[in-house]
Amino acid sequence: MNQYFDPYDADSPLLLKCSCGRNHTVAEHQQELAAAQALTTLQQRSESTEFEAYSNEFIEATLVKALFPQDEVRRRFLRAVGRNTAMAAIATVLPVASLQAMAQEKGALEKTDLKIGFIPITCATPLIMAHPLGFYQKQGLNVQVIKTAGWALVRDKMLNKEYDATHFLSPMPLAMSLGVGSNPVPMNVATIQNTNGQAITLALKHKDRRDPKQWKGFKFAVPFEYSMHNFLLRYYVAEHGLNPDTDIQIRVVPPPEMVANLRAGNIDGYLGPDPFNQRAVYEEVGFLHLLTKELWNGHPCCAFGTSTEFIQQNPNTFAALYRAVLTAAAMAREAKNRELIAKVISAPQYLNQPETVVTQVLTGKFADGLGKVQSVPDRADFDPMPWQSMAVWMLTQMQRWGYVKGEVNYRQIAERVFLLTDAKKHMKELDQTVPAGAYPKFKVMGREFDPAKAAEYARSFPIRKTA
Repeated sequence: MNQYFDPYDADSPLLLKCSCGRNHTVAEHQQELAAAQALTTLQQRSESTEFEAYSNEFIEATLVKALFPQDEVRRRFLRAVGRNTAMAAIATVLPVASLQAMAQEKGALEKTDLKIGFIPITCATPLIMAHPLGFYQKQGLNVQVIKTAGWALVRDKMLNKEYDATHFLSPMPLAMSLGVGSNPVPMNVATIQNTNGQAITLALKHKDRRDPKQWKGFKFAVPFEYSMHNFLLRYYVAEHGLNPDTDIQIRVVPPPEMVANLRAGNIDGYLGPDPFNQRAVYEEVGFLHLLTKELWNGHPCCAFGTSTEFIQQNPNTFAALYRAVLTAAAMAREAKNRELIAKVISAPQYLNQPETVVTQVLTGKFADGLGKVQSVPDRADFDPMPWQSMAVWMLTQMQRWGYVKGEVNYRQIAERVFLLTDAKKHMKELDQTVPAGAYPKFKVMGREFDPAKAAEYARSFPIRKTA
């Protein structure tokens, strides 16, 4: 059997000894040195008063942006009423003060030694970053972040209580709480890890078959059934007249195996997480057909969460985890930090990817595999708010494709699993008018989704599972 050397694979069979005396290559030595320097810079920034002020205002800014997604409308609103009045108005709908308190107050930790699972993809950037930057440690937590092979294993380890918390695909806690695909165990989404950050990647041989109507018979990969990848791919091909259950094949493939399967011709494409879309371009085996932000700009993908039982038994520990991950998300959202972050998380213990691939994903300056260099600054973002309207949309798609049977109490499930607020329930109890702002609307492929009309929306699609 022929052996080959991969400078980005720590387990490669042929390692050349570096002049520093360690058993790694010169390239690995340089990568480690660059990562260490980047980490030092990020740590300095995280300790600066400027970042502390940024972190304190982070939740407020996120809430305002979510309620007023159009930049000009948001600016006019803030100019008209002022920041303090704006936040006072929003606080009547959302628990701003309690969220800010959660990000600042500390109580005695019930548990300090924790295991957190993650899949090696850029979606997990905040959860990963919090480890080398010491954000967990600053909260009094001794955290192991454990690289995991696939989403089914993540699910099983959470169900078996081998992990205390984990990197989830956003729909997974909904499915696990409902007992879809596993025994029912209540799970919660604490924060969204990333928004956007996915793509449809096709094999190079399909450069002249960009019209989805030509994809009948194609084989596609997604990372898991209960994933935004699966739901967005199904939505996309159905909007072009294809039935995803009969006209194409959709296979579950762990993200790290997607490029190899594309190269081998086992699949024609995939809707997958980065950096594996960009890695296909880097390896010259695929091209970016489209970024998923073109389907739904600001869509959630991965989440950070844990079991309801863990939260109930360890409320202060959970709050400390929340603070650490939220702080990392605040840092990841700043464009000036993206190149440094790419250097840190590209390392073998995290993503184990070429730095240039991760940098292209996080900065949004990338080769598309079609001969162009694109500039899309929001290709990936790290907005942490788990809006319940997002959960409602996921439930409509689970229902549409037969994963959930019968009638669905969308809001009850969304509010139980996605930990945003109980404010709407309390306002109803007081006979107060319930504003729609806690459930922001959004557009998927140009069509507005109104969570108040979820059942009607789920039934409205001509292509869906009827049996």
